[in-house]
Amino acid sequence: MFWRKAYLVIPGAIAMAAPLQVHASPIAGQWRTDDGRALVAISPCGDALCGRISRFLVPEPPGGVRDTENPKRSLRQRKLLGVQVFWNLKRVGDVWKGEGYSPEDGLYFNAELSPQGSRLKIRGCKLLFCKTKFWTMG
Repeated sequence: MFWRKAYLVIPGAIAMAAPLQVHASPIAGQWRTDDGRALVAISPCGDALCGRISRFLVPEPPGGVRDTENPKRSLRQRKLLGVQVFWNLKRVGDVWKGEGYSPEDGLYFNAELSPQGSRLKIRGCKLLFCKTKFWTMG
């Protein structure tokens, strides 16, 4: 009887543990961009982590900051506040790998994020070219 109940409970516990690992991620939270102009909130979305621009730390122009560098012409007038800049971030060893977008230059890239104390190392690569930036806890 005990083992029948265990077969029902154990799969449920395992299913619940996976989302808890995402919630307990050391990269989840508010991060100040390297230029100090914005905060990006990294939080769970489904079975991965995502990052959105949550706040600007400098005054916005009238009408808000727009996504003017986006390669998709139809998105160039959208406001940047709330725009997703990281998605599908999944843990691989000590780093989180996924995809990213830089509104600064309109580039989509392969992202690799790794916590380093109170800093977050962000490495973005497009083809053979990579760029590394460091964000600080917001």
